[in-house]
Amino acid sequence: MIGGGSAHGRASGQARSADGTLSLELRMPEELGGDNPGPNPEQLFAAGYAACFHGALSLLARRHLLDPESITVEATVAFGRDPADGGYQLHADLVVSWPGVESETATPLLAQATALCPYAKMTRQGIPATISLAS
Repeated sequence: MIGGGSAHGRASGQARSADGTLSLELRMPEELGGDNPGPNPEQLFAAGYAACFHGALSLLARRHLLDPESITVEATVAFGRDPADGGYQLHADLVVSWPGVESETATPLLAQATALCPYAKMTRQGIPATISLAS
């Protein structure tokens, strides 16, 4: 992450992966006062969360001899206020569509996918994290 013109990385910085396959100019969402369209960190998190959950659910579907082809996962990640300290917190919502599969069949698999998907675990439990200053 490199800060941009506003000296605020999440608003106008650039996100790059170590291997160079990802390189994006980040923009502040309109909801937070941004005026430039473009990806923001919440969209990137939502994409990763949806992809991970889709993978976990697809794996479980195949194990139960169900076709995962029609599964779609829509993720929304947004800022909200943390009632504990008044600061910001993220809120994530997933909506799964699985045409042709009854709710009685899909619901237990959604619960299992929630236990299997690392992003779902992170949203539920947090993750170990280390923050250090490079020398």
